[in-house]
Amino acid sequence: MKNVFILADKAWAGSSLLYKWQKSLGNYIAVAGQDNSVKIFDRHGHKWTELNLPGRCVGMDWDKDGDILAVIAAKSSSIFLWDASVNKTSQIDGGMRDQMSFILWSKTSPLLAVGTVKGNLLIYNQQTSRKIPVLGKHTKKITCGCWSAQNLLALGSEDSTLSISNHEGDTIRQTTLRGEPAEIYFSVMKTDERSSPGESTVSVSVEKKILMLYNINDPENRIELTFQRRYGNIVSYRWYGDGYILIGFSHGYFVVISTHIREIGEELYQAHNHKDSLNSVAISPALNKAASCGDNSIKIHELSELKDISNVVRLDDETKGLDQLSWTDDGQLLAISTQKGTLHVFLTKLPILGDSFGTRLAYLTSLLEVTVSNQVEGETPVAIEVDVEPTFIAVGPYHVAVGMNNRAWFYALVDHEPGFKKLKDFEYLGTIASMCLNSDYAAALFEGKVQLHMIEGKDHEEKKQMKLFPDDDRNGRILCHALTADFLYYGTDSGNVVCVLVEDWENVSSYTHSVGVRKVFPDLNGTRLVFIDDKNNGFLLSPANKKDPCIELPNFSPTITGVLWDNWHADRGMFVAYDNDKVYTYALHKTTIYGPRVVLVGSTTLLFSQRPLLLYNGDLTCQTASGKTSEVALSTHSFLKLSTDTSTDLPPEFSKQLTQALMLKRFHEAWDLCKSAGSDADWVELGKACLVHMEVDLAIQVYRNSGNVGMVLSLQGIQGTVNMNLLAGHLAMFLGDYNQAQNLYLSSNCPVAALEMRRDLLHWDSALMLAKRLAEDQIPFISKEYAVHLEFIGDYVNALAHYEKGMTHNNKFQEHDEACQAGVARMSIRMGDIRRGAAQAIQHPSRVLKKECGAILESMKQFSEAAQLYEKGQYYDKAASVYIRCKNWAKVGELLPHVSSPKIHLQYAKAKEADGKYKDAAQAYESAKDWDNVIRVLLDHLNNPEDAVRIVRETQSIDGAKMVARFFLRLNDYGSAIHFLVLSQCNDEAFQLAQQHGKMEVYADIIGSEATQEDYQSIALYFEAEKKHLQAGKFFQKCGQYSRALRHFLKCSNTDDNLAVEMAIETVGQAKDNSLTNQLIDYLMGESDGMPKDAKYLFRLYMALQQYREAARTAIIIAREEQCAGNYRNAHDVLFSMYTELQAQKIKIPAEMTTNLMILHSYLLVKMHVKRGDHLKGARMLIRVSNNISKFPAHVVPILTSAVIECHRAGLKNSAFSFAAMLMRPEYRNEIDQKYRKKIEAMVRRPDTSELEEETTPCPFCGCQLPQNELLCISCKNNLPYCIATGRHMLKEDWSVCPHCEFPALYSQFTLLLETESVCPMCSETLSVKQVKKIADCSQYLQTDQLDQ
Repeated sequence: MKNVFILADKAWAGSSLLYKWQKSLGNYIAVAGQDNSVKIFDRHGHKWTELNLPGRCVGMDWDKDGDILAVIAAKSSSIFLWDASVNKTSQIDGGMRDQMSFILWSKTSPLLAVGTVKGNLLIYNQQTSRKIPVLGKHTKKITCGCWSAQNLLALGSEDSTLSISNHEGDTIRQTTLRGEPAEIYFSVMKTDERSSPGESTVSVSVEKKILMLYNINDPENRIELTFQRRYGNIVSYRWYGDGYILIGFSHGYFVVISTHIREIGEELYQAHNHKDSLNSVAISPALNKAASCGDNSIKIHELSELKDISNVVRLDDETKGLDQLSWTDDGQLLAISTQKGTLHVFLTKLPILGDSFGTRLAYLTSLLEVTVSNQVEGETPVAIEVDVEPTFIAVGPYHVAVGMNNRAWFYALVDHEPGFKKLKDFEYLGTIASMCLNSDYAAALFEGKVQLHMIEGKDHEEKKQMKLFPDDDRNGRILCHALTADFLYYGTDSGNVVCVLVEDWENVSSYTHSVGVRKVFPDLNGTRLVFIDDKNNGFLLSPANKKDPCIELPNFSPTITGVLWDNWHADRGMFVAYDNDKVYTYALHKTTIYGPRVVLVGSTTLLFSQRPLLLYNGDLTCQTASGKTSEVALSTHSFLKLSTDTSTDLPPEFSKQLTQALMLKRFHEAWDLCKSAGSDADWVELGKACLVHMEVDLAIQVYRNSGNVGMVLSLQGIQGTVNMNLLAGHLAMFLGDYNQAQNLYLSSNCPVAALEMRRDLLHWDSALMLAKRLAEDQIPFISKEYAVHLEFIGDYVNALAHYEKGMTHNNKFQEHDEACQAGVARMSIRMGDIRRGAAQAIQHPSRVLKKECGAILESMKQFSEAAQLYEKGQYYDKAASVYIRCKNWAKVGELLPHVSSPKIHLQYAKAKEADGKYKDAAQAYESAKDWDNVIRVLLDHLNNPEDAVRIVRETQSIDGAKMVARFFLRLNDYGSAIHFLVLSQCNDEAFQLAQQHGKMEVYADIIGSEATQEDYQSIALYFEAEKKHLQAGKFFQKCGQYSRALRHFLKCSNTDDNLAVEMAIETVGQAKDNSLTNQLIDYLMGESDGMPKDAKYLFRLYMALQQYREAARTAIIIAREEQCAGNYRNAHDVLFSMYTELQAQKIKIPAEMTTNLMILHSYLLVKMHVKRGDHLKGARMLIRVSNNISKFPAHVVPILTSAVIECHRAGLKNSAFSFAAMLMRPEYRNEIDQKYRKKIEAMVRRPDTSELEEETTPCPFCGCQLPQNELLCISCKNNLPYCIATGRHMLKEDWSVCPHCEFPALYSQFTLLLETESVCPMCSETLSVKQVKKIADCSQYLQTDQLDQ
């Protein structure tokens, strides 16, 4: 609430004021204080005139129209009348001798009632100047009164009586009260049946304690209402609404009661509005508001919802308190007087006047203030003080116009303070109904014409720069107009919507509507406009679209008063239509596959008295009655809030937002919605919308995102289609709207697409109709496809007709014609014309057709024809089976070589066997793979056991084996019989047979690994009884009875010794039983019979028992024995296999074993190097062997001799000399080979001690330089790994291993060696250079705990 002005006068100071607003218009307020005058001010607080009185003013009132103010003064019997329309004062003599105390005009007629201090009454008719004096109406001073709508006058007096008189002054009713009356009002009481016409109830406040309700028609039953003591006295009360009374009490309480007879005495609402006191209450029916004042504040309540306090105003400087409240009739202004003698006037309701251009708004913020703002572009608001209260406002990009009647004032908006400049005022030829501005022009509508003129033209030019529309009165009266940057639009009562180009004032386009056009609303560019016609229907007009320029708006409410287009740059096709309660959002879909259309997106409810001014991206700016603007977010744009709000909505809310986004063509927002929480169905919706709106690129993205590959490929295929109808047709087809697609295709530059679509959809009738129009050469092909479809659904008659129509008789389409002929053949047979059909099928080149026709004939039980066709088509199995059905065996026999089906062979075989042709039968059974019957025929009828045995062996047939076994039994060939019994899984019978005829070895051999434990046991027991120890032991071992098995093995005679001991070792290894082990060890050591057995058996035993340490010890012994015997390769192999076994078991390898293996390996390397002619390496190895010559007792002399020779060859003369000297010892001397003896002796006699220096290489552990062949590092004392190719110690940077045995070798030497050798020198496995890889990091091979070398 805005304080408009404050009235204060020195003469009024300290006294309470008497004031009255002008009735109905509210343009004037008359105020009287303690001085002898009445001052009259206009509604803006400017003093208008002053009435000087002979005494202090005691009463005043305006007549019903607000034309005349009547005043009475103390010390005077005259009545003073001021005429507002001519600003003149007149005086009437009351004719009463006593002082006047009360004055009141009638509500309905020009009657003035005046009461006096002594209780007399004067009724004055202002029209006729007739005075009716009524003396003695009351006995004391008349203090209060009220006129009713029926011109009854109720008066209250200090004599505690209430009188009711008619307009002549005659008393109708009089009643005595309990005390002095105060406020009197006429009203209608709420009753169940509205019996009394007119205002029949009088309410009176008595003694300020009681509220009395007095019914004129029922004077006996008066109602007296009393209230709680704590409320205090009744200060003031008012009737409102349907029989409600609002009462203000002195202690600050504010109470509402109802006078309905059933609710009487009940408080509907009660509030302690003011803490200490309440001075006055007022009600404005126009605003539907109530006000109360007290302490130093005013509170305003909504009458519709009393709890809602719409405003609280505090007057902090009014220390003495407030006095009386009064509202103008239109509710715009509220006056409040104070105890201090001032009068405050507040603006409580403004006329809602406003306009917008683009994003700029101009609206009334006070009676004489217009505010211009542009919040979207962030401009600071400009407040323009105007000279008159405007009845219209217009705004353009640079100007504002306000006006009333036929005048308009123009203001320019400028950058410097105060932001505006008054340009001029302009008079028009009639009262302005509405006005519009653009950057240069103003257009005013008055009396059915529009005047267009420049805003800032020079005066002398203005006549030129002015034009009146329409040019011709015959074109009808203009009812509405609008101005955009380039165009003037107006609508006439004859239904024309005319567009004028402002530049040259020429009509650009005109659209004729069936009825008058009441309002036009163009968009910002002026390319489209919405208009409302006299029938309250809305239409969207696009003058540029010549085909169908006008679209009716769907669900257009008849109450709609205005339309706003969205000013957001990206949303040009959206607008809202509004009425007093709701805003309806519409969207224009300009390019869809269905053509342009407008959809209603939804509606948003408006609060009371809000008028939309501007729409920007879903935010509606509304003007309110208080002169402010408020923002309303359209419910149809709720999805825009989602981007700021991260919480996920409920699914129904989500789908609603998605639907809105799609209806508003906000695809990117819809995409974001689907991204954040969209289900598969939501993505499908988005995709469909993109297709409808022909957004192909976006649709591809959407379908790619939802994984619909088929749709993506289809859309990519039509990307770049230029013809819009063709593109729309494709999209309609993808959406499944085939009729629309067909219409679009037919109107495109490629109508054949419609035919292709119908063909693809198998809509053959439509396809044939289209083909007749578009492509007659396609008819045969469509007929054929249609025939196939008809054949499939069983409509053979039409199928035959279409197949016949499908024939082209053109060699180019031979394949097509053949398919049609085939169809004719099939349909002929189906229709019963078998001869024609069969003849055509036989002539036709296709095998498949013969098969199809054969099948049809077979189903019709026409077997001989069917078989004939099958045979012609080379379907021999089918033909044979049909021939069998008609018992034509001769034909079957002819076809048999071509038949592959066993079933047919079997049927034929049975027939032949029945005829006694056994050879043919056997052959047929064999073709049918019925082996049991083949064997039966071979044995029973053809006496051919060889073939029978062959077949049993090939097929492993159990029943066949039984038959063969029985056959051999009859011939007493028990071995064969046992064999076939076992084959037929009759083990028990075979065993008994073997037992009876002493053929157990045969049985045992045959049963092999197939047998069960019980089988093995029974065989073992049999052999035990027969004293065949080896076999008994073998089978006891197989059935797991190890102790019995061992017993039998140890009992074996010496002939079987080796095998028996081997078996015994295997048994003990499986048994893992210590007592058996010890028993066998005793046997091997010779403890039982005093004959120790070969050590190799002990080695094998330990290996079988996985006792690797003992095995290792035994292996060393065996190797030593072999070495002594001179079998060095055997010794090497024994040690090597033991070495790898221990390594695999992660057992520490004995040093002795490692050393022996190394020496033996060095010996074996000699031969290899000498063979390759590498004498130095051979000599070095021989030196190593000769230094350990005691380990080679069998070949001391040959080894030493070789050493001498090789050292000599390699230039190691000193080494050669030392070994030659060794050979000269007497025990060796005589054994030297005669060939070399003399040379060696000469070498000793003439020694040459020159020696080739041995190269040094680093130790792989510590890097200390050592001779190449040294295997013990003198620095770190580690045994060094040796190379299996050269015997030298290993080098870190030249490391490789054998991939089989993983022994190390110098990479360079190993690869060299493998060029001539093909096996590993250590493990003798086959090896090639490619398999050997150089190892960069050999640290894993240098862990000393692994190496015991």
